[in-house]
Amino acid sequence: MSKKEKIKVLYIDDEPNNLVSFKASFRFDYNVYVANNTDEAIAHLRENPDISVVLSDQKMPDKTGVEFFEEIRKEFPNPVRVLITGYADIESVINAINRGHVYRYIKKPWAEDDVKSAIDQSHKFYITSSMLAIKNEELQKAYNELDKFAYSATHDMRGPILSVLGIIDLAKNTGDIAEVKEMLDMMENAILKLDNYIQNLHDYYSIRRGEVEITEINFEDVVKDLSDIYEVTSKMNNVKFDKSVNQGEPFRSDDVSIKIILNNLLSNAFKYQKKDNSDKRVDLNVTVNKGVAVLTVKDNGIGIPENSVSQIFNMFYRATTEEVGSGFGLYNVKDALGKLGGNIEVTSSGSEGTTFTVTIPNK
Repeated sequence: MSKKEKIKVLYIDDEPNNLVSFKASFRFDYNVYVANNTDEAIAHLRENPDISVVLSDQKMPDKTGVEFFEEIRKEFPNPVRVLITGYADIESVINAINRGHVYRYIKKPWAEDDVKSAIDQSHKFYITSSMLAIKNEELQKAYNELDKFAYSATHDMRGPILSVLGIIDLAKNTGDIAEVKEMLDMMENAILKLDNYIQNLHDYYSIRRGEVEITEINFEDVVKDLSDIYEVTSKMNNVKFDKSVNQGEPFRSDDVSIKIILNNLLSNAFKYQKKDNSDKRVDLNVTVNKGVAVLTVKDNGIGIPENSVSQIFNMFYRATTEEVGSGFGLYNVKDALGKLGGNIEVTSSGSEGTTFTVTIPNK
């Protein structure tokens, strides 16, 4: 086992002979750090945050081992603590466990096998505790996300429904055809908002719950499918839609994830155009070279405010309220890219529009 792979152990004792003996006995099995006082021990812990086991003598001149363990618990909660003591009374041991969160204790004079066993078991406990801490952090993040999701889902789905119900109530009391048509437009807008939300919700669960299925990707076919979807939108909104594909080699990835990524980016590009612009454009470019697919979606729309660029991939975040949206789309893009091992970059300005550049490695 190389030095970097060895368990890192810190031993504290105010007797120099004990430090020399400990290091000589265990230097081949572990990465051993020694300290003859608590200040030196803390310096080692700060310089080596991956020390997993700390062994301390109980009887030291500046403070006891238990006091030292209690002192370092806040700044260094992760290393597992082992007390070495010449005291045999059970009260000292109980006090050590309660105050210093000591995992094990070793009686003096120690035997090599006892120390090795204590270190190995402590390291296993350290690994288990570290994994549990990570899982707890992930669980808390998921809980916070679920809480935010539940609130937003009920709000964003109920809002359009209430709007439609309110418009229907108004329509019952009018006989003016022009007003009815205006109300129908308002109802259409509300239903489109709800449909957009449901579609993004579907994409979200497709990404989260679905397994990645790696297949051969023909980007000519992918772009053609997307062209068929956005051709009508392009004509209705007078947006020039240019596409180009340069794929000179095979490429393997997840077809569903790639379509979700491109569909969301194109949807935003068409949606957030400048209404008074006579030269609206959306460009889609796909290049596959040396095992990497680069997908570029560029528009000359309203752009993204500079202070919002860093937040646009957060769930439910919307940089503008000019158009209907769920705040799910770009979050889904980022999530899908995470599954594919890809990356996304964005450049944007109010004068030139927005460009998203996606890179996806070949699987």
